[in-house]
Amino acid sequence: MSDNILHTDCLQLRPITKADAKAVYKYRSDSNSNQFQTFIPVNIDEVYQFIDECAQEIDEEEAWFQLVIIHSESNSIIGDIGIHNIDEAQVELGITIAPDYQHKGYATEALITVIDLLFQQLNKHRIIASVDPNNTASAKLFEKIGFRKEAHFVESFYHEGKWLDDVQYGLLNKEWDK
Repeated sequence: MSDNILHTDCLQLRPITKADAKAVYKYRSDSNSNQFQTFIPVNIDEVYQFIDECAQEIDEEEAWFQLVIIHSESNSIIGDIGIHNIDEAQVELGITIAPDYQHKGYATEALITVIDLLFQQLNKHRIIASVDPNNTASAKLFEKIGFRKEAHFVESFYHEGKWLDDVQYGLLNKEWDK
């Protein structure tokens, strides 16, 4: 990650900063398009708190590191990727894309770039993704990239007063072939 920025054909990915709060709030606060997310801020202060709680280093164990996804042509923040370092060898990924930029290949492009970094430069062994079973778009996205469905946990996740199912996808370093 030279200069803390990853570049793709259409995107830039860099660590989130407080200056990003308004842009992140704009797409993260939309409860309809983010119905499968656990972080839907009610006000801008929640986004500032979210940013404050993010890890400062990409490889910090037991912490979430957040990258914003910037559309290179418009220079607009169009989403974010969370990288949760479970331990020194395993990582969990999560992604959010603004509604106007969904279904255009940006999530695939951003995830492939981050997965390459995690496997090739940081030498991670395993990456997982937790998906709500009703979120068919995310399930298809992770399967398209090469993740396999490993488990469907019934009522294993408690959120906002409800028990929810969780489907876990996994990918090993030795299986990665972008």
